[in-house]
Amino acid sequence: MTGGLLIAGTTSDAGKSVLTAGICRWLHRQGVRVAPYKAQNMSNNSVVVVTADGRGGEIGRAQAMQAAACGIAPDLRFNPVLLKPGSDRSSQVVLLGEAVDTVTAGNYRTLRPRLAETAHAALADLRTDYDVVICEGAGSPTEINLRDGDFVNMGLARRFGLPTVVVGDIDRGGVFAAFFGTLALLSAEDQDLISGFVINKFRGDLGILRPGLDMITAATGRPVYGVLPFDLDVWLDAEDSLAYGRVLGRPGPPRGTAWLRVAVVRVPRISNATDAEALAAEPGVRVQLTVEPAEIADADLVVIPGSKATVSDLAWLRETGLADAITAHAAAGKPLLGICGGFQMLAESIHDEVESGRGTVPGLGLLPVEITFAARKTLARSSGSGLGEPVDGYEIHHGYVSAGAPEPLLRYDDGRPEGAVAGTVFGTHWHGAFESDGFRRRFLTEAARLSGRHGFTAAGDTRYAQVRERALDVLGDLVEEHLDTDALWRLIEKGPTPGLPFLPPGAP
Repeated sequence: MTGGLLIAGTTSDAGKSVLTAGICRWLHRQGVRVAPYKAQNMSNNSVVVVTADGRGGEIGRAQAMQAAACGIAPDLRFNPVLLKPGSDRSSQVVLLGEAVDTVTAGNYRTLRPRLAETAHAALADLRTDYDVVICEGAGSPTEINLRDGDFVNMGLARRFGLPTVVVGDIDRGGVFAAFFGTLALLSAEDQDLISGFVINKFRGDLGILRPGLDMITAATGRPVYGVLPFDLDVWLDAEDSLAYGRVLGRPGPPRGTAWLRVAVVRVPRISNATDAEALAAEPGVRVQLTVEPAEIADADLVVIPGSKATVSDLAWLRETGLADAITAHAAAGKPLLGICGGFQMLAESIHDEVESGRGTVPGLGLLPVEITFAARKTLARSSGSGLGEPVDGYEIHHGYVSAGAPEPLLRYDDGRPEGAVAGTVFGTHWHGAFESDGFRRRFLTEAARLSGRHGFTAAGDTRYAQVRERALDVLGDLVEEHLDTDALWRLIEKGPTPGLPFLPPGAP
């Protein structure tokens, strides 16, 4: 069996990533050797994969989450092309895990044949190693200005004969129009591969919706394979920080008498915002993403997350008044945490001829270090200890501490210092550190003490790995309970549904 399926979406954030993960989990439960795949991802949320030869490389975090749904380790082939936006007009290109270039809309066309060749080879290779590969599209398949040379959506489906399911987010409204328009603007050859639809994030009476399902089937000649209900437990490992609401997750009631309020600054080029999810998994911890100085003032703990554009986002903090609010928070003796790019912003100075090319710029001056950007990116899985607890994490950064010898927040297994602590200000380059349960609890306990939240008690039984596994099981349950899995099996085993009608006008 060398089956495959493409999950496309009417829009970005329609539910492609979670539906792909849910189908992967469902197939894994059936004993199928299944793998995820996304030809090209545009996201600053990434993880480090260490290859057999010890080389570190990056893939999108969503594909690592989908790999976990399959019960397998992440693989660079799961996301062969990763674009990491550094501005509105340029992105770093990561090819099979390694940063190889920076592209703009103008020169992307020149590089695209190389990217497509690599992406196609990766999928062909995966199809020899796994029974089924569930592919995720990007954005919408009906971006008609980008169809020429496409290797991510229908171009990929055409190349490999993949049956395609289109998912739409009904919570946004207009889902039936989106299904109809998505199909109607595709060429006849592309339409032949669109086998049906899935509705995502439905809340309400299915009986009221059902006539609409019948009507869209009659209008397009394609069935709706099911309706996935809105589920508050589906929030981990978001593809993009914009997928988050203002408050992360479903914070459980505190174990003590007080909540701990955490404000995470949503900088414009935020990367690996998922670091905050581990904090949000703790009972009594309310984690809110914000761009408001007033909300910084009200927080117990403030977190500056990673950034793909450290110097630019630091300037934005100053322009918006957030830098003053952050400095005032630290001056009041309340805890402040910087992760990766956020750590770099807390330095006395930043020397950057690589990412921004702006040379030396002043940092916020809250940690006694200087940061210098190296041409080669650090990509590594790391382990060590912090606050008396074992810690695992991963590193993705150009900047490094080039001056200063502060008290470290962490230490590598070999004893080398990492990060910095100065009073109530903490910094680390490690992503994922707070997924280490003991370290997370110790840090939150210290943050509560420093902020005066003496009634806060860290839970002793939260296991973040179990929280993530439960979330993946929820996705698998949703697929099993609400989708026509027999129909999905037929698509995977037999390919696109034959004889589907053409819906005019088709591609221009």
